[in-house]
Amino acid sequence: MLLDGRRILIIGGTGSMGSMLTRRILSGRHGHPARVVVFSRDEAKQHDLRVALVNEAAGRNGDAWGSPEFVIGDVRHLASLTSACRDVDVVINAAALKQVPSCEYFPYEAVLTNVVGAQNLVRAIEDHALPVRLVVGVSTDKACKPVNTMGMTKAIQERILVAANLRSRGTSYLCVRYGNVLASRGSVIPLFRDQIRRGGPVTITTTEMTRFLLSLDDAVDTVMAAIEHGLPGETWVPTATSARVVDIARAMIGEREVDIEVVGIRPGEKVHESLISDEEAMRTVHRAGYWVIRPALPELGAGSIEPERIGEFVSDEHLLDAQGVAALLAANDLLLDEPALGAAPRP
Repeated sequence: MLLDGRRILIIGGTGSMGSMLTRRILSGRHGHPARVVVFSRDEAKQHDLRVALVNEAAGRNGDAWGSPEFVIGDVRHLASLTSACRDVDVVINAAALKQVPSCEYFPYEAVLTNVVGAQNLVRAIEDHALPVRLVVGVSTDKACKPVNTMGMTKAIQERILVAANLRSRGTSYLCVRYGNVLASRGSVIPLFRDQIRRGGPVTITTTEMTRFLLSLDDAVDTVMAAIEHGLPGETWVPTATSARVVDIARAMIGEREVDIEVVGIRPGEKVHESLISDEEAMRTVHRAGYWVIRPALPELGAGSIEPERIGEFVSDEHLLDAQGVAALLAANDLLLDEPALGAAPRP
């Protein structure tokens, strides 16, 4: 199977995406790796994940669950990253400074994690001739036609990984790019859930704002598809659905007496996101159920494909209606059962 015998390093392995990746890899669904290393800088999150995995394995009678190694380190520090990469052959970089307003107020911090961190990963492998066969960088729709610091730094991260293929001595570098992950740490759904439980109001930026939506499972599926089918320099994009953020809020509120308050767009936010730009669409193909953006660098063979000419992939097109949003949230167990505090359900 895909991961049989592989030695896998998950950078940022205690984040929402990283911890789901860890669980999926340990489950045996894609094969049984020889080694799984979780690399992150937060010892408390590592402890929480370690305890959670032990409990989950006990609930499954240990079936198909291994024991990952936990390594404290930071992508900003070349030495710790080099050490973590020494005995692995697949690296998934899910580390990120990803909160859009935080990156606007502290742009250099975003550069250090999202840009310098990616360059450190490439340097660690190149300078020490490490036997890493594949690197997958996790990117975001905000890297497409970026207008904020988070998107700009992720766009540069994509380019660092693509260009690394030109100097590669046996390592393939590629990326995945997707939109908002449902219920991930820092996303609107946990915020809305807390606001509803307190009785509101639920705050939205503008009634026009739209976002691509993806479950954590779908995000992990995208990474696995890229590992299995990806070629050097490619960026893999899922065919994600999209919705108005106000419809997400209304679906979560349901029949509760909770108000919605429009508070204005936060620093750096777009009203609508893009997953594939017009320029990228000219070198995009459909493969294994995903859109695949071939690299712009001619040395990596972008000129040898026949593009699908799909046009720009924007979040305000083909929107889910209110019922579709509610169904998507229900399918991912994201609708609240309890009433809001101090509020009775509507008759």
